[in-house]
Amino acid sequence: MKKENGRYTLYGNPITATQSKKTDRWQAMLAKKFGYDPHETYTLSVHDNPYLGDVFGLKDILRDGDGAPVQNDGQHVICSTIRMGFGHYRIAMAGASCTRALGYTPLWLDLLAIPGITTDVINWCNTWYSRWSRLSQRSELFNKYVWESVTTGERTLPGLWLFLNAWIVGWPWRFLKTNVKDYKMSELFRNLYATLPPEMPTLTSHMWNCMGAVAGGMTNVVDMMFDNWPMAFQLTEGAKHAVQSPSGYYGFRVLRGFDASGKVMEPLPPDALYYTGHHIDHELVENIEGDCAARLRRMRAGEPRRFLVTMGGAGAQRELFKAIIEHCIPLVQQDKVTLFVNLGDHADNWTWLEAELAPYKDLLHTHFTWDETRAYADEIRAGAARGLHIFLFDNTFHAVYASNYLMRVIDVMITKPSELAFYPVPKIFNKRVGGHEMWGAIRGAELGDGTVEVRTIPQTLQAIDLLTHDEDLLTLYCDCIVKNKRIGVYDGGYQSVALATGGTFTRDPATGEMTFTRPA
Repeated sequence: MKKENGRYTLYGNPITATQSKKTDRWQAMLAKKFGYDPHETYTLSVHDNPYLGDVFGLKDILRDGDGAPVQNDGQHVICSTIRMGFGHYRIAMAGASCTRALGYTPLWLDLLAIPGITTDVINWCNTWYSRWSRLSQRSELFNKYVWESVTTGERTLPGLWLFLNAWIVGWPWRFLKTNVKDYKMSELFRNLYATLPPEMPTLTSHMWNCMGAVAGGMTNVVDMMFDNWPMAFQLTEGAKHAVQSPSGYYGFRVLRGFDASGKVMEPLPPDALYYTGHHIDHELVENIEGDCAARLRRMRAGEPRRFLVTMGGAGAQRELFKAIIEHCIPLVQQDKVTLFVNLGDHADNWTWLEAELAPYKDLLHTHFTWDETRAYADEIRAGAARGLHIFLFDNTFHAVYASNYLMRVIDVMITKPSELAFYPVPKIFNKRVGGHEMWGAIRGAELGDGTVEVRTIPQTLQAIDLLTHDEDLLTLYCDCIVKNKRIGVYDGGYQSVALATGGTFTRDPATGEMTFTRPA
């Protein structure tokens, strides 16, 4: 982050001197609030990951000296993430999966697993984000006039917009001044990253990870960018940015809408930005043809249609999930639908849902461990699946990865258009949480692997009925997914690893075969 004549700049685009002073005060406030020590040192070491180590060789970087040293030996790639919802974990898991597939060992660096300033600051920010996100789903007025503006930068009611956004969350995420504010906050993480080998290949799945790494002197950082709506706070000067869509690439390239007054800005240099495709796990991409063929085979054999519902922790969409489950129960009883509900690691949602499902215990099957979930998914890959299945876990790794693992054996996923919007499985997109998510649904709908965003409960139930009783949509979506793979739409994870390591990844559009060449 550069500062010239009292003004911070991003790729040659300055914010005002007043905004720069506010940013400095923001950093100073956080430093004082959480006792930042600019001379703090970190001892880091590598340990086996107890949750997904056997899935893709994952190892953890922890703050202790009890494990192996972190070495830049040409065999390891850092995957740096944080938990803010499940989306950023999911992107990092895609990076880890592709890292393993291309012959490297992924090292997992979760800033919330490192005690100190990182944990303190991020937990504080996440608490406020979660509050506003939940409120947006419970108040139509707040969602329409505040939250949609914050998450897109589009003004819906100027007077109220200006007042509430400044008072509640500071600045909309889309604007350049938000980027500088986030970077100065992330500078507080620099001592952690300065402990790591500076040239070590590093993938990040959140801008705070990326900003902290660059501030700490790391020079080989690739940010696996999220969403499909360009926002300034995702950029880090000094990193490479792996963008999931062509439209996102253009928006970031020209910094479209990043100035609050609408001014045309200096574009990003082309070596800062790369269109890579969607960030997807190797296991999912590699098996697309077989998994789509299995979906069509089950459909033609008249087997129950398999739906997976993913439920977040806020509980803000409980009304929607209740309506989906109540609508599906008669279809489950008629052997028309098999319903899977992943509650993640949110036990409070199971407390609520168990009471709702009390009259239907005869349909209910629970899967509360990873071993049981994996065994069941493997069993139904070529076998039958009936009833209503609930999945719940005691850790974030299994909570997130269970949905990924189940994707291969289900027919349709019902999800808000978050990071799951980019995954190669037929999807029903229910109502978004934040205006930025709208563009994930648009991306999926245009690629042909999901519906448009169904924003009301009746629209959601209509989509379920169409995909249950008719064959045209599921056939269309599976056909598009197979074609999308051939042209590299789902290769973002591999391409990000290639960018970080200096290798070259290609896919033959005629055969779908992939080739990775390590750097000399």
